[in-house]
Amino acid sequence: MTTVLIVDDQPLQRLGFRMLLESSPETSVVGEAGHGAEAVRLTAELRPDVVLMDIRMPGMDGIEATRRIVAAGDRSRVLVLTTFDLDEYAYGALRAGASGFLLKDARPDELLSGIRAVAAGDAVVAPAMTRRLLDAFTSGVPAREPDTDPRIALLSTREREVLEAVAQGLTNSEIATRLVLSESTVKTHVSRVLSKLGARDRVQAVIIAYDAGLARPS
Repeated sequence: MTTVLIVDDQPLQRLGFRMLLESSPETSVVGEAGHGAEAVRLTAELRPDVVLMDIRMPGMDGIEATRRIVAAGDRSRVLVLTTFDLDEYAYGALRAGASGFLLKDARPDELLSGIRAVAAGDAVVAPAMTRRLLDAFTSGVPAREPDTDPRIALLSTREREVLEAVAQGLTNSEIATRLVLSESTVKTHVSRVLSKLGARDRVQAVIIAYDAGLARPS
């Protein structure tokens, strides 16, 4: 059972999410918050697996709330909901530590599978959208030599190859095909990469790859 905290300043929106989540035997709503400060407080109190986070809210917005939730070091992961697939606020949330993004007009099955993926430590943004977001987000980042970053230096040659593929938005099966590995081996490499980088999930690993210069916008 995946526990979820719903954060949105629109009561009807929260009701819609609650009805959907409670219709699934795999998810349970443990609380609702109407603004960022309440989200931070309830996350610390309820410790949900996933925080379904709106961005634009009065007072503390979803970006700052995400930053505080992640900084607290709790196990809760944040899944941000955006109105537009290139919402400028989404970039700030990504930096703040969000584990993924979905559009508010996503299909019910997409939202449910996204919540499960985030709870399991995976990314939920579709590969193509991940690349678009990161390309736009990092468009002004100057090139750096990857060997100058101590986090990258911890990786083996194969792990660097896997991280580069992840940064390109490839799925585990696609990485397995490219590197001629089994999918289970790729999963093992991804797990080791996350551990060595100190990344919460694939999305954060991609950010580190861009920051370190191992990956660059196309």
